[in-house]
Amino acid sequence: MQTQELKNVASQVRRDILRQVHACQSGHPGGSLGCTDLLVGLYFNSMKLAQDANGKVVFNMSGAHEDVFYLSNGHISPLLYSILARRGYFPVKELSTFRQLNSRLQGHPTPHEHLEGIRIASGSLGQGLSVSIGTAQAKKLSNDPSTVYCLMGDGEQNEGQVWEAAMYAPHHQVDNLIAFIDENGQQIDGPTEKVMSNRDLEAKYKAFGWIVLRMDGNNMDEVMTTLAHAKSLLGKGSPIMVLMKTEMGAGVDFMMGSHKWHGVAPNDQQLADALAQLNETLGDY
Repeated sequence: MQTQELKNVASQVRRDILRQVHACQSGHPGGSLGCTDLLVGLYFNSMKLAQDANGKVVFNMSGAHEDVFYLSNGHISPLLYSILARRGYFPVKELSTFRQLNSRLQGHPTPHEHLEGIRIASGSLGQGLSVSIGTAQAKKLSNDPSTVYCLMGDGEQNEGQVWEAAMYAPHHQVDNLIAFIDENGQQIDGPTEKVMSNRDLEAKYKAFGWIVLRMDGNNMDEVMTTLAHAKSLLGKGSPIMVLMKTEMGAGVDFMMGSHKWHGVAPNDQQLADALAQLNETLGDY
């Protein structure tokens, strides 16, 4: 897809996020909106996905011989569900069941619901990088040349397991892995600098042996340029970490720049105001 086409998809995905969270008056719109451009860039351009003879994406739990993405900060599930539906893994109309009883679209993704595109339960923060490293090593042992991607939050860097994984991957030359940290500076209890400062994440990951890149995660042109650069660095003996500066609530002016919208659903008027800022490009469900 061309960059403008990706921007059009991102606008629709943001509409999906808001409508999902509004309908059940529950969920996490802020981080979902902030990370939208990355996931659109990955799933609609950069990732190699399994397809059938007609070019339709198909889901295989093993992820063999295709690129695999893990969402570690699973509370931004409205984003992932919209991406998977719009990419063709399951019907778009199923987004209307988000967080409803007996829905496959739980507040945090879970594989026992058998939702196409979901390989792990996530939302218990700190675990996704470890799972990603294990999958990447399995691919190397199987001579599978595809890539593993992982997204974490910056508040998630408070978890000790993240740093065990960060130490492990460079030591074992897990160089088929590209990870991202959403640096929006906000977590549920407030700004990350006040809750638990991450200090210099770039210096930390470099000290552990990662290749570290930076990008503006809300600039689609920069997202695509950085993804291409990251892919060019695969296979060079080190895992890759992309520090991604975003705005929580990106795309909706009154949601941006505050932790207030981390886990709060918009009311009817707020939804209308938000949707007025986002073009309906693929048709609402």
